Amino acid sequence: MTIEAIAEQIRSRVEGGNFSRSVKFDTGSEGVIVIDGNSISTTDAPADCTIKLSLDNLESLVSGELNPTMAFMTGKLKVEGDMSVAMALSQLL
Repeated sequence: MTIEAIAEQIRSRVEGGNFSRSVKFDTGSEGVIVIDGNSISTTDAPADCTIKLSLDNLESLVSGELNPTMAFMTGKLKVEGDMSVAMALSQLL
């Protein structure tokens, strides 16, 4: 799945939510997804929190197959910046 396809899956969850911060999913050379409030972009931008993970792990996270807490504990994802933003985002995903 492409970064754009994953962004589309996330879009419907975020646009109707009340997420007020910004977070970036950084998949390295595969691209980024930036959620800023209720908007989503695949253009790199600064964010309150950056979550680094592989594209495959991002796809699994969005589909519900990968538990975010377990992914963090096992090193499949790394969080930089405000950890509370990442925890608030888990409510949407």
